[in-house]
Amino acid sequence: MSKNGKNTAGILAGLLAGAAAGVILGMLYAPEEGKETRKKIRNKANDLKDQAKDKYGEVSEKVKDQYGNISSTFKETANNVAHTMKDGYDKYKDQIVSKTADVVKDVEAELNDLKS
Repeated sequence: MSKNGKNTAGILAGLLAGAAAGVILGMLYAPEEGKETRKKIRNKANDLKDQAKDKYGEVSEKVKDQYGNISSTFKETANNVAHTMKDGYDKYKDQIVSKTADVVKDVEAELNDLKS
């Protein structure tokens, strides 16, 4: 995950924790029966848990999408580099073979001249 993604996840976790603490403290100091207060806390905790799961799912999907995009781009770039290198290799290999054949012909011609 990128540094920005880590910051976003940290901020999200902090906000959720702060919201949960604020709700719980507010309920604990509210003038209601203990049973009712515990029920509200449990319900609010379940709501916050559901919200956290939803946010996690959203962030997870974004990260998967970004990873997929980065992965595709990397594969495409690697394939382009491989093809470019192969094309260059083939081009220079053909040139070397051609030049070598020319040198061999020149040497044979020189040897034939020396024999004569």
